[in-house]
Amino acid sequence: MEYMIAPLTPHTGAEVRGLDLNEGVDTETRAALNRAFAEHHVLVIRGQHFTPPQFIAAAQVFGELFQHDKREMHVPGYPQVYYVSNEQTVPGKRYISGETFHTDHSNHPAPPKATMLFPVSLPSYGGDTQYVNMHEAYDDLPAATKERINGLRAVHVYLSKYSPRELRPLSEDSARQVPPPGVHPLVRTHPENGRKALYLNPVRIESIIGMEDEAALGLVAELMEYATQEKYEYRHQWRYGDFVIWDNRSVIHKANPDYDMNERRYLYRLMLKGETPA
Repeated sequence: MEYMIAPLTPHTGAEVRGLDLNEGVDTETRAALNRAFAEHHVLVIRGQHFTPPQFIAAAQVFGELFQHDKREMHVPGYPQVYYVSNEQTVPGKRYISGETFHTDHSNHPAPPKATMLFPVSLPSYGGDTQYVNMHEAYDDLPAATKERINGLRAVHVYLSKYSPRELRPLSEDSARQVPPPGVHPLVRTHPENGRKALYLNPVRIESIIGMEDEAALGLVAELMEYATQEKYEYRHQWRYGDFVIWDNRSVIHKANPDYDMNERRYLYRLMLKGETPA
């Protein structure tokens, strides 16, 4: 199978060309893609054409599917496939999903290792997704800061009372199935590449064990300000045919609302099961 993998920045993101995931992936190619994923943290596999079942099959090249919290927000007929859309349930209204930096579903005891998007409808401009490399951010922290945060554990709930943005409300059925809060280290070690990374999510973090809330919020804000410097970023400009998968253990991400809200932005979304952060 002739294909190429090329870095998109020196630190984050790689582009894959010449691969049609609908043709199936042999063992050697599967292993190569998963190695590239652990190394580059974001993979952009160009030129794909997916129906929902094909998107599911492509996702499983990288792991086992993880159930979204908002079970009601799925592609009709495909409960496994969530969607990201700027359309509200009220006709004519628009909603920006994920417009602040975060990592997905960190409220779970074992959060998803990866998230994937595939565009169905894109605005004529804007709507980029930004990714920040949390390995690089951790590596560059002053030694005193590393010593200060190593060993600290944060409590991640579905929606922190300190969250910078609201989330869409859950249906009664979905709310019943949200797990107990996850308690995760501020610094986690990636199980595949062995590197340490900051593990932060202001939307979900409600407290840090052993700290007063004000001090905990200040620390999270300080680390977020440091981590979200442009030098750690890969900014993805969406094209039709892009299958993008990112590592929630390595990067945080955000969506941009810098497009005409009269235009539709709609993408299929899947996540993969992960492990308890350590």
